[in-house]
Amino acid sequence: MSADEPDTDQTAVPAEYSPYTLQHDDGDEQHVFWADTVADRIEARDPDEPIVIKGGISPSGVPHLGNVNEIMRGYFVAEVLRERGHEVRQVFTADDRDPLRGLPRTLCDLEGNLVDLGDVDAGALGRNLGSPYTDIPDPFGCCDSYGDHFATIIADSADAVDVPIELLSNTELYESGDLEDVTRSVLENRERAREVLSKYQDSVDADGDYVPFNPICEECGKITETVTSVDLESEPATVDYECTDMDAGDQTISGCGHEGTATLREGKLPWRFEWPAQWQELGVDFEPFGKDHAEGSWPSGQDIARNVFENEPPVPMVYEWFTLEGEPFSSSAGNVILVSDVLELLEPEVLRYFFAKDPSKARDFSIERLDQLVDEFDRLEAIYFDEIDADEDEQAFAERVYPLVVEDPRAERIRLPYTFAAVLGMTDDPDLREEIARREGHIPEDAPEWAVEGALERVEQARNWARRTENEFDYELKRATIPDHDFDEATEAALADLADFIEAGNDAEAIQGEIYEAARRHDVDVGDFFSAGYRLFFDEEQGPKLGPFLAKVDQSFVVGRLRREQ
Repeated sequence: MSADEPDTDQTAVPAEYSPYTLQHDDGDEQHVFWADTVADRIEARDPDEPIVIKGGISPSGVPHLGNVNEIMRGYFVAEVLRERGHEVRQVFTADDRDPLRGLPRTLCDLEGNLVDLGDVDAGALGRNLGSPYTDIPDPFGCCDSYGDHFATIIADSADAVDVPIELLSNTELYESGDLEDVTRSVLENRERAREVLSKYQDSVDADGDYVPFNPICEECGKITETVTSVDLESEPATVDYECTDMDAGDQTISGCGHEGTATLREGKLPWRFEWPAQWQELGVDFEPFGKDHAEGSWPSGQDIARNVFENEPPVPMVYEWFTLEGEPFSSSAGNVILVSDVLELLEPEVLRYFFAKDPSKARDFSIERLDQLVDEFDRLEAIYFDEIDADEDEQAFAERVYPLVVEDPRAERIRLPYTFAAVLGMTDDPDLREEIARREGHIPEDAPEWAVEGALERVEQARNWARRTENEFDYELKRATIPDHDFDEATEAALADLADFIEAGNDAEAIQGEIYEAARRHDVDVGDFFSAGYRLFFDEEQGPKLGPFLAKVDQSFVVGRLRREQ
C-alpha cells in the first residue's frame, strides 16, 4: 500500500472496527486458526456474493517476500470462505498511478535477480520523478512501464505460491472510468471531505481551499497537488490546476508551472481518499494490512468511508511485519529476498505454512535457520497423518491448517529431513543419493515412485541452502577422482586402519571415535588427520562431521578412497 501524506493525528475508532481483530476478546467463537475468526466477522455482515477480499501495493523498491504477506493473509481467509460455500474474489491493486518520489538503490529483473540502479537505464527513472509509475519507461526495457514491470513480479510471486489473485492496475481503473463516479462524489462533497481529512492531517485546513484531487500535468507528466478550480457541470467534469512543486521526503520535485485543465480520468485521488474509494468501487468486504496503516491510514479511511462516501469500510485485520535475519526488509541495505529465491530453498507448501501462523505476532524469516522452519512443517505434516504424538492444540491446528497449505495431502508422501537432504546434496550422483536415503531408512522399500521423486527434490533445495549460507553442509563430494594429496607414512597407516574399521561394518558413532583412536595409535595430530579425510573426500581442509558422513556414503567407495584406490 501507499501513503501520500504523513500521519499527524491518531483518532480513536470504535472497538468493533479495530484492525487488531485477533487481539481482542469480543465474544467470538474461539478458533484454532485465525482465518476462521476473520471469516466469522465477514459472514456476520451478510455480504453480497461474491465476497471481495483485497490487498494492495505501491510499486516502489523491490517486490520482496514481505510484500507477499498481504496476499497470503487474504488467501487463507478466502479459502475458509470458499469452504463455507461462498463465492470469493481476491483482488490485489497495484497503486501504480502513485508518483515516483525517489530513486530506488536496488531493482529486480523478471527472473528475480537483484541489480543496482547503475546496471539499468537509471535515466528512465531520474527523468521521471513525480510521474506515475505507469508513465515511466521500464528501466529494464522488457515491460510497458516501470509500474507494469513491478506488477508482473508481484503476479509471478502469487503464482509461485499458487494463490489466484486478480491483479488490478489503479491507472487502468482511473483511465477506464471505473473510479470516475467515486472521484466525482469526493469532489461534490469536497467541503465535507476537507473537514474529515483535517482531523488527521495538519496541513489541511477545514475552512481552506484544499481540493482532494491530484491532476497529471499535460505539459511535463508530473502529478501536481494544486487544483485551482473544479467544474463538475462540464461534460466531462474537469479541474483546473497549476503544476507546482511536490515535497518528496528530503527532496523537492519541481513542477513546471504549467496551468491547465484535466478530466477526472487524468489524475488521481490522494491516498487517504483513494483507499476508501477502492473499497466502494470494488465492493471490498475484507482487507488485511500492515500495522503502519492500522495506526495511520485506517482511522481516516473508515471515517472517510462513512462520512464522505456513506459506505461501511471492510472488515479489517492488521498483520505484524516480519523481519529477515532479524532486520527489517530493506532494498537499499540489500536485506531482501524474493519469493523466487525462497522457492529455490524449500517447497511452496513450507512457505505457505509460514504465512499460516498467527499474523498478530512478529516473526523472523531466517535463511540461516531455514532448517528449523522446514522441521516445523514436517512436524505439522506428521501430526496431521497421526505419525507422531502431539498435544490437543497441535493436533487441532494441524488438522485445520495442513489441508490449506498442501494442495493434495497424501499419506504416502516422503519428506527427507532437511539437513540430511543437505548431506545428500554433497554428491551430484542421483543414484547414490537415493541409495543412501534408502539405507538410512528414509525411503521405504515399497515407496511409490512419485513419492521417491518428491523426496529427492528436497535434496537440491537443501543443497542450494547450504551454498547460499555457506554452512557446514556446503561441500562437494569428490567422487570421480582422488584429489591431490601428500600424506606421511603415519597418516597413511592411520587411514588404512580407518578403512579396515569401516569395512568391518561399524556405525557412525563408532567411526567417529575410531578417527580419534587411529590418529592417536599412529601419533598423528587429530586435527591433521581430520584434514586428511576432508582432503580425500572434499579436496578441502575442513568439512562436515566426518564419522557420520562416512557412515552414510556407500561403504565400498569410502574404503577404496581411504586406501587411495578410487
